[in-house]
Amino acid sequence: MVQPLFLKPVFKDRIWGGNALKEEFGYEIPFDKTGECWAISAHPNGPSAVENGPYAGVTLDQLWKEHPELFGNPDGEAFPLLTKILDANMDLSVQVHPDDSYAKVNENGELGKTECWYIIDCKDDAYMIFGHNAGTKEELIKKVDDGDWDGLLRRVKIKPGDFFYVPSGTIHALCEGTLVLETQQSSDTTYRVYDYDRKDDQGNLRELHLDKAIEVTTIPHKDAKSKPSVVQNDHAEITTFVESEFFSVYKWVIQGKAAFSAEDQYLLLSVIDGEGTLVYNGENHSLYKGTHFILPAGLGGFEIDGNCQLIVSHP
Repeated sequence: MVQPLFLKPVFKDRIWGGNALKEEFGYEIPFDKTGECWAISAHPNGPSAVENGPYAGVTLDQLWKEHPELFGNPDGEAFPLLTKILDANMDLSVQVHPDDSYAKVNENGELGKTECWYIIDCKDDAYMIFGHNAGTKEELIKKVDDGDWDGLLRRVKIKPGDFFYVPSGTIHALCEGTLVLETQQSSDTTYRVYDYDRKDDQGNLRELHLDKAIEVTTIPHKDAKSKPSVVQNDHAEITTFVESEFFSVYKWVIQGKAAFSAEDQYLLLSVIDGEGTLVYNGENHSLYKGTHFILPAGLGGFEIDGNCQLIVSHP
């Protein structure tokens, strides 16, 4: 029987992490500097496992291979998306990601990494690095060689509720005091451009990947602005942030009992605020801040009852 799949997150130790994932979501975090919650993941570097029903204990990558009918019998070999929550307690490295074609050749068949960010919370004066000011590849190389980071990097102010689409080839970095839900291609390939001369626990400078980074960076920078659209249904406000070739991402704000349907497309859902109940096939499933689940293809009609906010995506 088709039913919702609730997932157990995987946590990652990061030099820039903190304890916001515990404070804001109540997770039992395993590290003093927990930077990433891989909430819905089939990536081999951190697959999440199903917590309920007949597939309890099965990892998402295994489920994708053994039960493709749950996902509409897709063509792709790998589960295409990865949902994370990031606690940028300190500045992340300035970085860039390759596209599919470059990653396939240079990263052992890995997918490229186009991603997007929903700002859950941030400090009052928060900003992020988003793009660069170089007009040519030669200018980019010179500014990197000269260490002219103030001249090279574009800084953008952010606030809670902001959404940013970050295509592969975009130089970017989340900065201190930011809590973000990230929807991305299922990839773990990152090329560091600059890391503030930061050292790891062993006192070593963290590795940079300048040759690859320069090779994949989009020059000049192109802003990929999304234009959110909002639809108001009974007890639900649906904001469409982006519909791209890689993923579509929405925000659902539920106030009361709202009816939905999952037919041909499976859905990835993360509760980012509030609480409620998922009602399906006569069964109630509790939803609370930090719950992550998949609604398989062909699930049909379901309801969410409560006062909560969710980020929803699909390929």
